[in-house]
Amino acid sequence: MFAHVSIGVKELARASIFYDAVLQPLGYVRLLSEAGEGTDHPWPSAGYGPAGTDLSNTNGDCPFWLEQRADAGAPDLPGFHICFAAPTRAAVRAFHIAGLAHGARDYGAPGLRPHYGPDYYAAFLIDPDGWRIEAVSFSRP
Repeated sequence: MFAHVSIGVKELARASIFYDAVLQPLGYVRLLSEAGEGTDHPWPSAGYGPAGTDLSNTNGDCPFWLEQRADAGAPDLPGFHICFAAPTRAAVRAFHIAGLAHGARDYGAPGLRPHYGPDYYAAFLIDPDGWRIEAVSFSRP
């Protein structure tokens, strides 16, 4: 349904280090960094996607983007969050640990969420810019 999602961050370097750490256990990596002016992106940006992605087959687009913006920060939208697919429950736990180690606030420890489904295993964080993020796995232990 979506080609990509982008979020505004105050400091791209700091946010990139954070997302490098939390997305790596899920199998996602930084695929592209753009300096801003004179590039395809008007703001300094970093694009993320599955490890091994061939950007020549995607027109250079990544499914998840960080954009450094002076007015960045998470909007106050009740219920809004970004959920990343995790291959395993261990990956969800690693996402949560990496996030806390890199400045996130806990928004829900790793665990089953049976009200969403019998195998819905997730963890929730608030990133350093205030964005609510989640990792979820439907795998069984």
